[in-house]
Amino acid sequence: MSSVIKNFEVEIKSLLSTKEKADLLLSKLKVKYPKIRKVRSGSQLNHYFITPNDPSTLHKSLLSLIADNSTKKEELENIFAHGKKISLRSRDSDGKVILVIKASVGDDTSSNGVKRVEFELVVKMTLEELDDFLLKAGCKYQAKWSREREEYEADGMHVCLDKNAGYGYVAEFERVIQDSSDSALEDVRKELLSVMKELGVEELPQDRLERMFAHYNENWQKYYGTENTFTLD
Repeated sequence: MSSVIKNFEVEIKSLLSTKEKADLLLSKLKVKYPKIRKVRSGSQLNHYFITPNDPSTLHKSLLSLIADNSTKKEELENIFAHGKKISLRSRDSDGKVILVIKASVGDDTSSNGVKRVEFELVVKMTLEELDDFLLKAGCKYQAKWSREREEYEADGMHVCLDKNAGYGYVAEFERVIQDSSDSALEDVRKELLSVMKELGVEELPQDRLERMFAHYNENWQKYYGTENTFTLD
């Protein structure tokens, strides 16, 4: 990938399901990392979209959202030119509306993959206005998601404790690096897995995560904005 993309994220999810397990994980984190700090907390709405078969039209439409002198144009160029399995979503994070694009740098998916690059652009629109813009650009709704999130930082690692509609409580362990080589990304993945093992939580396997993701997408109206959850092995 071009040097314009400087940050590569490695993120591993763990399904906790219940608040009790989330609280236990947080207590263990505070013991292991006495200087852990809460970065932010709040609510999010995430609307996922299916992108058109020809991404060039979408790319041109999205460029119109970016100021001419912004390096974001180059970031967007690189995502579309080199990213795999692009995932597109609109997000309302406590009133801040954000366009989010994720692309995998490995063989897993851009929606739930472990090794990814991410593009974010804050827009001066409502969530409904951004959605309408994307629909007019040829996208289609995939599903709408809602969650409450607490994000913590410890020793350069970010841990998010999410209460997701449908899934219940989920932990995300993430570290961002500037080296996109397979060996560097794999080293970080192993490091995160080691930390998770010490804390007594396990990675949510990609195949199970994909089944859960597909089930939610097919039934999202039952869960979006509710306390409803499901169990899927």
